[in-house]
Amino acid sequence: MNKSPLLSLPGAVPAEGPDEGVAAHYGDLFREQRALADGTGFVDLSHHGVVTVSGEDRLSWLHLLLTQHVEQLPPRQATEALILSAHGHIEHALYLVDDGTTTWMHVEPGTQGALLAYLESMKFFYRVEVADAGDRYAVVHLPAGSIAQVPAEWAVRETPYGRDVFVPREELEGFAAAAGPAAGVLAHEALRIEAHRPRLGLETDHRTIPHELGWLDSAVHLNKGCYRGQETVARVHNLGRPPRRLVFLHLDGSEVRLPAHGAPVRVAVEGADAADARAVGFVTSSARHWELGPIALALVKRNTPENATLIAGEDTAAAQETVVAP
Repeated sequence: MNKSPLLSLPGAVPAEGPDEGVAAHYGDLFREQRALADGTGFVDLSHHGVVTVSGEDRLSWLHLLLTQHVEQLPPRQATEALILSAHGHIEHALYLVDDGTTTWMHVEPGTQGALLAYLESMKFFYRVEVADAGDRYAVVHLPAGSIAQVPAEWAVRETPYGRDVFVPREELEGFAAAAGPAAGVLAHEALRIEAHRPRLGLETDHRTIPHELGWLDSAVHLNKGCYRGQETVARVHNLGRPPRRLVFLHLDGSEVRLPAHGAPVRVAVEGADAADARAVGFVTSSARHWELGPIALALVKRNTPENATLIAGEDTAAAQETVVAP
């Protein structure tokens, strides 16, 4: 784990769990969210893994391994992709950009080792070089609308949600000072949940397939084959429905505690004790949003009624919004 030097900034409170190593917040969670929503500030994501692939075969080689069509990926065009198991379950989520000579990707903290091992095992005769660049580069997120200046030679992923910048680690503190004010990962998470964007390790478990999370829209190209797990993707898309679906929850604001990751989700039945109701899913992520109040994402059984009031955790009432259609 790379402990960020930005934890020395005033007010920084260290994050826990998968985001250990960077700041959860800098003293004012809602102010930080508002700043990001207004297009100012930055988020330190220097705990993310950074992997690079170079060599003249890099895009055609990655095209064979990933769910996304990257064979003719233009320079500086951001995309995201998945690596699946043979049964179509999600193993890795990659956030990519190619600069014309190198493909840059950042991945969830702690997943880069397994990703590198898999990529190395698949090199065969292809002219590619795979490297762990996390010791040399850190990821910083600039929100959409940010006017922060980024050197032209740095790799940048430009997305509708902002820019992910691959910053040389020796320049991280200087770049942060120019891009401020700092916002913690809790603010970043609140806006991610609001946007219904899944995150590996939170919205996924060992049996998640892309259809359940809406990742078919952003990370899977349905008109390409030749990647591991493609048969499952095509079969479920063409012939069936996924067993579960992602929902967005507006949580009862009177509750003091947010339901934790993995907390059961039940269908509320009038006159019945919530604890006696059968679980239909689980909470994947939750946050306090500066405008919407307490919110969450959850993975529920596909046949859960869309108009049903749900109970998240022990007794938190939740109104649902459909993310993935049943």
